Amino acid sequence: MATTFKTLLNNDVTTTRTLLHEAIPVTGTIVSGTYAADGNIKNYSHGMFQSVYDYPYLSSSANHIFDITFGYSSLSSLSSSTSTQNSKKVNIYNQMAQVLMGHDQNGNIQNFDQDGNLAAGGTKIHEAVFINVARLLTKDEIKKGSFQVTVLTGSSPLTPTDSLTISDYGATTSYKINSPAGEYGILYTSSATPGSDSGVGLLYYQAGVAVLTASVFSNAPGGTSAEWCGFGPPANYKAGTEDGIQASLTGSQISSSADGLRNRMQNLQFNNTTELNSTIYFCRANHNDFNYSSNPTYLTSSKMVVKESSTDSPVTYITTIGLYSADNELLAVAKLSEPVKKSPDTEVTFRTRLDY
Repeated sequence: MATTFKTLLNNDVTTTRTLLHEAIPVTGTIVSGTYAADGNIKNYSHGMFQSVYDYPYLSSSANHIFDITFGYSSLSSLSSSTSTQNSKKVNIYNQMAQVLMGHDQNGNIQNFDQDGNLAAGGTKIHEAVFINVARLLTKDEIKKGSFQVTVLTGSSPLTPTDSLTISDYGATTSYKINSPAGEYGILYTSSATPGSDSGVGLLYYQAGVAVLTASVFSNAPGGTSAEWCGFGPPANYKAGTEDGIQASLTGSQISSSADGLRNRMQNLQFNNTTELNSTIYFCRANHNDFNYSSNPTYLTSSKMVVKESSTDSPVTYITTIGLYSADNELLAVAKLSEPVKKSPDTEVTFRTRLDY
């Protein structure tokens, strides 16, 4: 415990903010596989979403990657009492919209907007695919402009030429801030389209949620806008009786639709962000400060043991810096890598950083 203290003034303390990024690649071999036989795919009795792990989810080393679910608005033409899990799909859409889009001035839940311009109205996303990435991977947020997912949109997921890459192109300078969940960007199918009315989804950076319009899977190459590409199990693809995304949303369980999406995902990648806030304390020892130690071994028989003769200047070796509260209670300790010599003819400034 120190017996002498030195007060830190305002110009002795400063703060910094550092953003650390990691590249997170999720390959299609992890996401897809053999459908229900996948040990890393977990379905739940409530049937409202499906979870993807990097290892069999019963393993102690398994890490949760993301969840997949589907939903549509009560305003959607697909909403019907005869649709499978209709109430759950409507509830999922409302829950996600309430959290990510918020309410309008009349207290109504706002639907997902294709271009993010709520004041101008515009096209709404009434049928949506939700990919909720685990906080373990996104950390504090997804880095803007780094998100990319490649999906297969043709009549068969076995045809790689039908792949489509979706990314938040240009989001570093054109992201939106009118969401209660934080900042979000528009997902596009090409780097040439940002700014036009061609968005296919929204990406919420702090929440780690990607919202894709289901219509991105609606057009098979060479087909008409009325055709919906295959979204059923592999056996159906070979038999030519595949279900479309529209039939999947109205006639299949959410877990079955999630199986179809997983087998259409070739890869997903992004950079996460860890925000590191630091307070830096400049601990200044002037020429007349801390030249005498409070350590009992500093004196022997009333003599300083570090002095060879009585005419030598006092000398100390600084090994530890303590940060104290206004009541002189020790709050933090910084250890030096090696002792630093201090005498009346030297001044030392120690830069002590506290990260949180």
